[in-house]
Amino acid sequence: MRAFNVAFDTFDAAPNPASLAERLADLAVDALIDEADLSPKPALVDRRSSGAHTDLHLGLMHASALSLWPAFKQMADAAMAIGEINPLLRLTIGRLGREGEAAMMRTTNGVNTHRGAIWALGLLVTAAALDRRDLFPEGVSRRAGQLALIEDRHQPSNHSHGQAVAQKYGAKGAREQAQAGFPAVTQTGLPQLIRSRAAGHGEQNARLDALLAIMTTLSDTCVLYRAGEEGLHAMQHGAQRVLDAGGSATLSGRRALNQLDQQLLSLNASPGGAADLLAACLFIDRLEPALGDETRYI
Repeated sequence: MRAFNVAFDTFDAAPNPASLAERLADLAVDALIDEADLSPKPALVDRRSSGAHTDLHLGLMHASALSLWPAFKQMADAAMAIGEINPLLRLTIGRLGREGEAAMMRTTNGVNTHRGAIWALGLLVTAAALDRRDLFPEGVSRRAGQLALIEDRHQPSNHSHGQAVAQKYGAKGAREQAQAGFPAVTQTGLPQLIRSRAAGHGEQNARLDALLAIMTTLSDTCVLYRAGEEGLHAMQHGAQRVLDAGGSATLSGRRALNQLDQQLLSLNASPGGAADLLAACLFIDRLEPALGDETRYI
């Protein structure tokens, strides 16, 4: 009888609580999956279709996001172990990001699903883990920007499409966004998310409005690479028309959103940079509500 009780007690034992690093990795992956699922996004992979992409689909986006969980956890662990913004942390985060990208590529058979998101969310996860008492958007984005300003001397010399396009058009790409503390997120996307929620537009519409707000000002290097300045102009002005029509929660806004979707599809223009920043926006938005109370007095 005693053996039965011991076995029962073991089975009934409560699981160990997740560490802060694990919770941060959870939030980062959740943000990527929620961004992918959000519908209807203009010319992007969502629950309806693959948008302007022939090599992507929703299941692949989910698998890619899940493959990045170990890298995000390791970044948070590194931040807590090193404890300050310095070249060692920057080198460590860069190495972990490249390892995470390699894991992503193995999962997707070489398809680039989340390279930009690894950069943005990796910095933000690290910044959040650096100061568990300040998980508010301003503090987290500021620390991420300070970290992004430090050079990673082991960064490969080969340039990404985004970097090449940024140089060609003089656009501020993902690196500059991060170094400036993600202004497209903190000054544009997040305020719109909050306004749309306050207006009672519902969470999905509020997230769509946040994406559109980011699109109105972002020099999206993904769009520039695929469709040049014509595509960028169509994205920015089309997104503004949706918001001017009342946003995605209104009938006129939905009509304008459908027109934007069709226009970007015809140009083969996919706002992948804006999508990455929406995921960053969702991550930052959840930090303090999800973790603030439990970390305030650590």
